[in-house]
Amino acid sequence: MKKPKMIIFDYGQTLVNEKIFDPLEGTKAVLRDAAKNPNDVSAEEVQALANELNKEIRRYGMDIEKYAIVEVHTHIFQNYLYEYFNIELTKTPEEVEHIFEKAASISEPTTHIESFLEFLYDHKIRTSVISNISFSGELLKRRINRYIPFNKFEFIIASSEYVFRKPHKRIFELALRKAELDCSDVWYCGDNAVL
Repeated sequence: MKKPKMIIFDYGQTLVNEKIFDPLEGTKAVLRDAAKNPNDVSAEEVQALANELNKEIRRYGMDIEKYAIVEVHTHIFQNYLYEYFNIELTKTPEEVEHIFEKAASISEPTTHIESFLEFLYDHKIRTSVISNISFSGELLKRRINRYIPFNKFEFIIASSEYVFRKPHKRIFELALRKAELDCSDVWYCGDNAVL
């Protein structure tokens, strides 16, 4: 077997174990800490619309034929979601997504990921990340650095910043161009054979 020159990692459940993701808790935090809500719309009402929108844009489907290939950035999603209810966000989009993520997510490094990355670095195998994520690329980088502070990822691609979601070929082609490698020299490591 030919040794790869680079391994591209998925983020969620591959590098970092997302133990809990509770969007309702995130929405409650946004309404409490970053919003003017003149009509006293509940977090449950906001989250119900968010769930409906996610279904309409096919964000979380697992049927590959029906899976969305285009990512909707959290900032744009939040604009629609909160303005629909006449809720005014009082903080920047970056601050709002940080408040949401901090309240919604409990995570930890995936078991043995640190020792595996150390092995790759010792064997001069380059690493990078592609994640299907609606959060900003900056938030994704901060999360990775929080849980895996010694990482040496050459680049981190958040689908929110690049239009296409895995498994669309365009996001992988972008990574290959950034790495300046041929596909035969790169492996992909994720928790889902489809994505």
